[in-house]
Amino acid sequence: MPTSFTVVPVEAQGEGRQRDGQQREEEEEDEGDERERGAGDGNARENSPFINSAELGRGNMYEGKNMALFEEEMDSNPMVSSLLNKLANYTNLTQGVVEHEADEDSKRKEVKGPRMGTFIGVYLPCLQNILGVILFLRLTWIVGTAGVLESFIIVFMCCACTMLTAISMSAIATNGVVPAGGSYYMISRSLGPEFGGAVGLCFYLGTTFAGAMYILGTIEILLTYITPSAAIFKVTDVAEEPEAMLNNMRVYGTCIIILMAIVVFVGVKYVNKLALVFLACVILSIIAIYAGVIKTAFDPPDFPICLLGNRTLSKRNFQVCAKFIESNNETKTTALWRLFCDSPFLNATCDDYFNRNNVTEIQGIPGIMSGVLADNLWSAYSEKGSIVEKKNQPSVAGAEDSKMGGLPYVFTDIMTYFTMLVGIYFPSVTGIMAGSNRSGDLKDAQKSIPTGTILAISTTSFIYLSCIVLFGACIEGVILRDKFGEAVNGILVVGTLAWPSPWVIVIGSFFSTCGAGLQSLTGAPRLLQAIARDGIVPFIQIFGHGKANGEPTWALLLTAGICEIGILIASLDSVAPILSMFFLMCYMFVNLACAVQTLLRTPNWRPRFKYYHWTLSFVGMSLCLALMFICSWYYALIAMLIAGCIYKYIEYRGAEKEWGDGIRGLSLNAARYALLRVEDGPPHTKNWRPQLLVLLNLDNEQLVKHPRLLSFTSQLKAGKGLTIVGSVLQGIYLDKCTETQKAEQNVKALMSVEKTKGFCQIVVSPSFRDGISYLIQSAGLGGMKHNTVLMAWPQSWKQTENRFSWKNFVDTVRETTAAQQALLVAKNIDLFPTNQERFTEGNIDVWWIVHDGGMLMLLPFLLRQHKVWRKCKMRIFTVAQMDDNSIQMKKDLQMFLYHLRLNAQVEVVEMFENDISAFTYEKTLMMEQRSQMLKQMQLSKNEREREAQLIHDKNTASRSAPAAEASVAAAVPEKVHMTWTKEKFVAEKHKNKDSNVSGFKDIFNMKPEWENLNQSNVRRMHTAVKLNGVVLNKSQDAQLVLLNMPGPPKNRKGDENYMEFLEVLTEGLDRVLLVRGSGREVITIYS
Repeated sequence: MPTSFTVVPVEAQGEGRQRDGQQREEEEEDEGDERERGAGDGNARENSPFINSAELGRGNMYEGKNMALFEEEMDSNPMVSSLLNKLANYTNLTQGVVEHEADEDSKRKEVKGPRMGTFIGVYLPCLQNILGVILFLRLTWIVGTAGVLESFIIVFMCCACTMLTAISMSAIATNGVVPAGGSYYMISRSLGPEFGGAVGLCFYLGTTFAGAMYILGTIEILLTYITPSAAIFKVTDVAEEPEAMLNNMRVYGTCIIILMAIVVFVGVKYVNKLALVFLACVILSIIAIYAGVIKTAFDPPDFPICLLGNRTLSKRNFQVCAKFIESNNETKTTALWRLFCDSPFLNATCDDYFNRNNVTEIQGIPGIMSGVLADNLWSAYSEKGSIVEKKNQPSVAGAEDSKMGGLPYVFTDIMTYFTMLVGIYFPSVTGIMAGSNRSGDLKDAQKSIPTGTILAISTTSFIYLSCIVLFGACIEGVILRDKFGEAVNGILVVGTLAWPSPWVIVIGSFFSTCGAGLQSLTGAPRLLQAIARDGIVPFIQIFGHGKANGEPTWALLLTAGICEIGILIASLDSVAPILSMFFLMCYMFVNLACAVQTLLRTPNWRPRFKYYHWTLSFVGMSLCLALMFICSWYYALIAMLIAGCIYKYIEYRGAEKEWGDGIRGLSLNAARYALLRVEDGPPHTKNWRPQLLVLLNLDNEQLVKHPRLLSFTSQLKAGKGLTIVGSVLQGIYLDKCTETQKAEQNVKALMSVEKTKGFCQIVVSPSFRDGISYLIQSAGLGGMKHNTVLMAWPQSWKQTENRFSWKNFVDTVRETTAAQQALLVAKNIDLFPTNQERFTEGNIDVWWIVHDGGMLMLLPFLLRQHKVWRKCKMRIFTVAQMDDNSIQMKKDLQMFLYHLRLNAQVEVVEMFENDISAFTYEKTLMMEQRSQMLKQMQLSKNEREREAQLIHDKNTASRSAPAAEASVAAAVPEKVHMTWTKEKFVAEKHKNKDSNVSGFKDIFNMKPEWENLNQSNVRRMHTAVKLNGVVLNKSQDAQLVLLNMPGPPKNRKGDENYMEFLEVLTEGLDRVLLVRGSGREVITIYS
């Protein structure tokens, strides 16, 4: 539905002018402030491709105008008039790149000058590329071999394939401006760099092999129909003739490709000037064919064919079609007799079949009114080396002769069958991209490409289909099956039908194939150059360079080299299926691109060409795939393997490109569908794996403090599951926007170096503590949320300047527990191995103190999947108390590990109850003294804040007495329970002393200061010291120690003591991973 636009002029009225004058004075005063603040919100915006930066440099451009309200946004949001002006002057010529032999000024003149329309720019180039060598050299043979009906099916299938592809191509080409680049540009921008590069290179290979096919066609016309005497390799034996012909093809083909490459290198302008001559040759040849068909209706040409029985004879070595002739009342044998007999005498010994059958002569072109169409309706497939025979012709079978190969019969040179003919014919319908490849030279590409391409395909389809019927109706079947015209004195079979002379077709087809070869050698290097300059395939970037005028010299050399491979194959019938594969693959992906874009319904998919549908694209894609395997299943597999290898190479090594392609949109849709399908609840135990949220600390330069944490992440994950790497910046987001982007870039760069596959999320929060909480709560999406938090141990928690780091850590432990998430804390993370290190021996020791879901069992197994830890052995230690049977515990644990399918060495460590040592009491005393000091520091800070609040309240009291009373009431807090007062210290001392004195045997031997200790802390410290001693004894040399992480106290007063307990527990160990499970089972013995 068209949209109507109304342009409304803004007129400055008299009052408006006065207001403008007043505003101008005010704006001059505010001008200095504006320079300081900057335009808009002060954030950098993306440069618009349509706005010249020089125009933006005029500082007062919009000052005092009617659009002053928007002047601060003019740097990022230009005036509509400026935008439309730039769009009107849009050109797809790249600045700084001189195309061909034109400088910048001539380019501008060319852009402003008249460009090509639909007929000249699209229709005629497509016509010239589609009609070519197969029409002149092979179409008659295909009709004779497959019959009119099956040939019609072959041509209809191929033409339907190209028509459906043209419809899809038209939709893509009209969806926005199509720069020069044609099919490669459309596929790469629609399906992404991986598909674009793979299919672009396949299209390049197809175009290159097409050049080889055209050159082979040129040589075949030259040596077979124009000057057979020019052959270098000549043989007398007919059996060796095909091999000699192939060698001639190779020699002449190499010479011609060198000559053509030199012509293209010297200047493409000569090729373009000759294009019109080549096109005229094609059109004149086709007109000559139709004129000849009309002439056969009333005056058929005289092309007699000599038959022996029903076998067709080659007239290369005889002229008279008879066994003997009467001359002067004397019977004389002919040259034909001497070919079949051992002497020229009538009593000579002759071939048995020659003796039994008569020689007859029939007309090769009986005419359109002769009814020969009925004989040519059905197929006549044959084996290689079989004789071309006429149907319904009387024949008497003779004895099999071993010398049949030397007799002057017309033999078939290859085995024929339906699918092989499809592969040979399909190149004759390629060339539909000729118009889109010239999109940069078209006046209106969005209108010309669909119209011209579809009209050209319709015209050529009519020509091919009508030619099939007309050939079958006018030419005798044995002549149609005679590929090289041996039965008609070596004349091109199509030429026999042409009027006024066969030479019209011979000369026309020669120049046509020669011109098509030149155009292939011109277009293919430019396609390779375009792919190379896109930078998506690193190993071909050298082919993006060329001469100073932009000519792709290196790409031309590679093209000539690949073309030489086709020349060395030397058989047009063998080369044709190869290029069919590459073109079919290209067309298949054009259809796929249109279908994907249509089904995704992306907002940018708005083609001006409306006569398309995703079902048509899908049918076209399916037809292309079917034709690939019909032509040659092994060539199809090879072509798909080549495209797949290029795809994976680009995916692995190629440059990152974001072209808004359909595959990315398809991925987003698939991800959305999968996320909706994934249940939001917890997965089954068998599917559970750690989905990590990695909490990183950044320094003042926004660099990661502990890069080894990401190394450990990649070792633990090995690219599987979800990984979210998060960090917190303290402040306000508007102020920290630039720093956030820098931090995200740094983290992503480190993730790439460490090969950590995952997502990065940077949060800005007023406090570090709240930011961590936001990440734990909100990271992830739907069912793809983390279930495990990985963080580093705060090494500097004891230092005065980091007195709040331990609070953040303990609160993080509490929050992960509340969120039912597992927690992994890596202590001494900087000692952990990098991804390049390899442990050749050593142990991963697991200390299984309490069962919290089996996390301790699963983590070593996952780690040992990585190359760093692969050679480490797993050992599991568990602790037995006084009442436990350690022998039975070991047996049970071994059986449990056996059912878990884990290989590990098991050991039960016995810990006996004994007296609390003096070392434990001293450790506890030091801990409580430090705790008291930290609380006193917190108290002094609170008192300073309270005093400042009281001063503020007194200052505001004079304004409003009731409000002042309320403020004072709010400012005087209740008694702070966390404050360590003298009274509370004494009360706590007596309470603990009374409750715990009976539990220790050595209470009478205590030092006086030990009696004041909290006995709960003493017991906890005793456990930490004892367990640390046992772990050090067994695991001091282990490569990694995994320990159950005890939870923080429910009473928040002991948070700082909790840190001390963990410090004592892990003291003396190099690499420690503290593990706190989520409370659910993560490993199972069931399958």
